[in-house]
This record gives sequence, C-alpha cells and structure tokens, in this order.
Amino acid sequence: MSLQAEEEETIEALKKWWDENGKQLVAIAVFVFGGYGGWLLWQNSQVTASEQASDLYEEILELSLVSPGESTTQEERADIINISNELMVSHSGSVYAYYGALFAAQQQVSEGNLDAAEEALTWVLQNPQASLFDSEDEGLVLTVTLRLARIVLSKGEAERALELVNSVIPGPFEAGYAELRGDIYVAMDRNLDARDAYVAAQQAGSVSEMLQMKLSELPNDK
Repeated sequence: MSLQAEEEETIEALKKWWDENGKQLVAIAVFVFGGYGGWLLWQNSQVTASEQASDLYEEILELSLVSPGESTTQEERADIINISNELMVSHSGSVYAYYGALFAAQQQVSEGNLDAAEEALTWVLQNPQASLFDSEDEGLVLTVTLRLARIVLSKGEAERALELVNSVIPGPFEAGYAELRGDIYVAMDRNLDARDAYVAAQQAGSVSEMLQMKLSELPNDK
C-alpha cells in the first residue's frame, strides 16, 4: 500500500473516530474549562466582595475612633449605622457584617433606640457565620448574647433578659454573665439571688468597683 493510501486511510479513520467521539470530547472540554473559568470568576467575585466588606468595616472603625473622654457625633453615629446596615444587607455572610452589627447596636444605644439595637444583635444570632469560619464563633455569640440581654433588661423585660442569660454556657465570660444575672435579680426584687450572682461574678475574677458597690447597696431582707 502506498504512503498516500496509508495517509488517506488514517485520515478516514480519524474522521470516523471524530464522528463517533469528537462531540463528546468537545462537551467534556467545555464542561471542564467552563467550570474552571466559572470557578475562577466565583473566586474573584468572593475576593472582591470580601475587599468591599473590609473597606466598609474600615470606614466604621475610622468613624468610631474618638479621643478619650469624647463620643461620636450624631452624624458619625448615623454614618456608622448606615454602613453597618449596608454590610448586613450586601455582605451578610462576611464576618465584617457581624462586627458591624455590634457597632450599629452600640450607636443605637447611644441614640436611645433600644429596639433597633436589639434588632441588630438579634440579626447576628440568627445568621451564623458561613464564610470565614466553619462554625459559629463562640466568643462572638457570647458577647452578642450578653449585650442583647443588657438591652432587654434596659427595656424593662427582666424575665426575657434572664432567659437570654441562661440560654448559653458563658465559659470565659462567666464574670460578666454572673454580674448581669445579679442586675436582673435586682430588677426582679430577688435580692438574695442577686447577692449570690454578684459573689459568683467576683469568684469568677471580676474586680470591678461598680460590682462591689452593687453588693454593698443590696439589702439583706430578701
């Protein structure tokens, strides 16, 4: 068989193989490279979103920085709250949104808007982290729960505040939780329970002068 005939036979065999397998290979290639390209686009979008969230959080930090003895202005508080809301809406899966919510709640308390502060902290507890951590940040949850219980108590809802305090195991936050539990008992006119809670806070390591004052002012009658 001549070389030309062999080449023609080889070409025909390739054509036949392509007719049988070519389309499938193209589909696989499109899937593989398309998927890889999509993954790269997704990765890039995640990085971009994280950078945007980081920039917004930096703005919050800059607005929150004040000299000792001073406080944020009304305009600065409004900006912090607005940026925090943007983080919670547009970057809800980012850790920056959770800490932004803490700043928002702090400013809402300064504004006397306890309902809005409670809403911001409740959002954190109802939206567990899904981006930077594989599981909820225990320290964050305990901090938010403690602050939320304080706000609820300030609203005059002692029973609900006590439920919040008792809903978690405080661990390293035992001193803060015990002192707040004492405050709640005082509001409920349960002075003996309050004394036990304040003592527990001291035993957990609190050396707060305010705590000692609370203890000394407690009546011993009930």
